[in-house]
Amino acid sequence: MIKLATIAGSDASGGAGLEADLKTFQEYGVYGMAAVTVIATMNPDKEWGHEVFPLDEKTIRAQLETIFKGIGVNAAKTGMLATNYAVELSAEYLKKYNVENYVLDPVMVCKGGDLALNPELNNLIIEKLLPLAKLITPNLFEAGQIAKMPTPSTIEEIKEACKIIHGMGVPYVFIKGGAKLEGEQSAVDIFYDGEQFLKVEGGLIDTKWTHGAGCTTAAAIAAGLGVGLEPYEAVRRAKKFITLSLQNGFQLNKWVGPGNPAAWRKSFN
Repeated sequence: MIKLATIAGSDASGGAGLEADLKTFQEYGVYGMAAVTVIATMNPDKEWGHEVFPLDEKTIRAQLETIFKGIGVNAAKTGMLATNYAVELSAEYLKKYNVENYVLDPVMVCKGGDLALNPELNNLIIEKLLPLAKLITPNLFEAGQIAKMPTPSTIEEIKEACKIIHGMGVPYVFIKGGAKLEGEQSAVDIFYDGEQFLKVEGGLIDTKWTHGAGCTTAAAIAAGLGVGLEPYEAVRRAKKFITLSLQNGFQLNKWVGPGNPAAWRKSFN
């Protein structure tokens, strides 16, 4: 059995965070485990306003002991970490247990926002976790934050960010441009391996039900690496996975709607 770990926040609404990760792992036919770093809630009395409740250091360490020492993993991903000690603990266990197939989803902003959650924490993620990752999956905003440049808005600017981020020590960079790039008629992401840039394209999907898309994409890549795919193939399969998920997304309430990871399975039945 291929075993995957996610070190991430819990989304009480079920659409993103480790809930999205575990659903994705299940669709890939791998065994998923989760270390919860923070619980994110949304207040229906305050127009779905977000609040976060970090778990303490002792609780996170106990979860990591269970997963890494007690069971072992074939691949792992990190998502929202929320505290300095969550970053430090993630780095400690990924390094101690020599996790080769580690995907870093550098969660730096909540969906719909345009300001970094915590610049100091983001710098720690770059310092501690980026050098341990096989592959990193920033969106446009996160790519700009990591590369210390304005948020990319064109293919050429994404390529510039890829080069900078690759030079910081991560072998494979996958920047998610999606539907937000100037002059593009499809959803375009860029994969960079230090030598060549490869477009990973999909059709534009007319939907606002995209909650959890970033988490799902990174989880799918981690699952692909876990089952033995090469990084580019893992990315290509993840792109198909998230495209199907978003094509089958649905409204959860008047504020939000997630993609549907189960669409992957249903499309083959």
